[in-house]
Amino acid sequence: MTALINSFNAILWGYGIVYLLLGAGVYFSLRSGLVQIRHFPLTLRLLLHSKRTSNNRSISSFQALCTSLASHVGTSNLAGVAIAVYMGGPGAVFWMWVIAILGMATSFVENTLAQVYKSNNRDGTFRGGPAYYIEKALGQRNLAITFSICMVLSFGFSFNAVHSNSVASALSHAFALPEVSVGLMLALMTALIIFRGLRGIARFAEQTVPFMATAYILTAGMVMFLYHDRLIDVFRLVIESAFGLQTAAAGGMGYAVSQAMLQGIRRGLFSNEAGMGSSPNINAVAAPSPSHPATQGLLSMFSVFTDTILICTATAMIVLLSGEYLNGEGVTGIALTQNALSSAVGAWGKPFIAFITLLFGFTSIVANTYYGESSLRHIKDNRRLILWYRCIVIMMVFWGSFSSLPVVWSLADLTMGVMALINLMVIVLLSGTAFAMLKDFEQQYHSGIEKPVFNRKRFPELDKAMDQDVWPVPDNNHCDQEPNNDDDDPMMRDFNDMEKL
Repeated sequence: MTALINSFNAILWGYGIVYLLLGAGVYFSLRSGLVQIRHFPLTLRLLLHSKRTSNNRSISSFQALCTSLASHVGTSNLAGVAIAVYMGGPGAVFWMWVIAILGMATSFVENTLAQVYKSNNRDGTFRGGPAYYIEKALGQRNLAITFSICMVLSFGFSFNAVHSNSVASALSHAFALPEVSVGLMLALMTALIIFRGLRGIARFAEQTVPFMATAYILTAGMVMFLYHDRLIDVFRLVIESAFGLQTAAAGGMGYAVSQAMLQGIRRGLFSNEAGMGSSPNINAVAAPSPSHPATQGLLSMFSVFTDTILICTATAMIVLLSGEYLNGEGVTGIALTQNALSSAVGAWGKPFIAFITLLFGFTSIVANTYYGESSLRHIKDNRRLILWYRCIVIMMVFWGSFSSLPVVWSLADLTMGVMALINLMVIVLLSGTAFAMLKDFEQQYHSGIEKPVFNRKRFPELDKAMDQDVWPVPDNNHCDQEPNNDDDDPMMRDFNDMEKL
């Protein structure tokens, strides 16, 4: 079974997803006028006000961002990056950066679409994601169900078992704790959070993610300070290895570049998940302020930036500056990251990585559970079914902590690949809607409107495809607000400065 699944994965990831991902990222970047660069200062400004919400009963953009990061920032940021460097060389880091920059534009498109086509739960909250815009915009119910099934199998079950396994391995390596005991602890913690529903998950992510990300980035910054004399050489090594300049004389340039690209792109995608269709499930739930679909699309770009440009780079610098990846002992994954930090800062390196892995892994389990639940609700919104789903998730978390997972890993790769393939093709087809939202948002800002508001009546064809009980038509007072003075509004100044570029 594993061999058969791996053969499918080799075709899917070796020839399909990587090139489609790159092509889509380039297309979205060019079509949007490099939205990820032009509007990055505006994204930071929106982030400062993202705890506000246009609906007090729903979750805020900041909570959605933290929950999205909780899923993205997982053991892949620690173990996956180390594997990429070990297998693809330092050049893999450069290609992770490339895929992150392109992925920011992809993230804008898919999360803007998720906001446009979200559904109302009729209790002041929303739900949405790829399954919802596939069915509403394209009318493809069967394709939407296929995507939802893959989401439940990969994020709800497979990835949660994998994260549990990585956490148990790290704690066992650092503290000699029995893996079964770690699994039991994780299962109980998971139950305490996920049975509190979406608001409980969002509050947990809001309180946990900023702390763990900041602690890890500061630790990597300390390593960079300790090895500041090697920094320039390491960055030069990353660039040279990315293009095979070191191996050109030996005749291995083509193979070295292909390995660096493959490992960097795969690990970058696994880490930030841009284009995979996971983050739209939580970004659709937010009630953004300003009340416009493009707001959440712009904010979602910061999630990709934080995950890959900041946190993955932090791991890469720890591994590369320490030189542990060259020790020839065959150590890789989370053990390589632990050894690298320990060699740089001393004995506390291993337990620190174990603690961070626990936080990263557990927050991923919690967020992934919601992704699967949202997709399951699209297939059939039934309370008993959701209860059974949550119970199976808890069992997978416990089982994954002490089990060998080759089949689970392979199944996760396969279902995630199918998800990404479906979602990328769909968002390319629907990208015109996302770019129309961006244009509408920009025009309002450019005219001096401080808080752009989405008016569905300006888009007659889109109005027909959207649910009638989402994005209500704003009142005249809101629509006809007077343009403010550009020089008095700091957000407008950021926007206009980027427009001049």
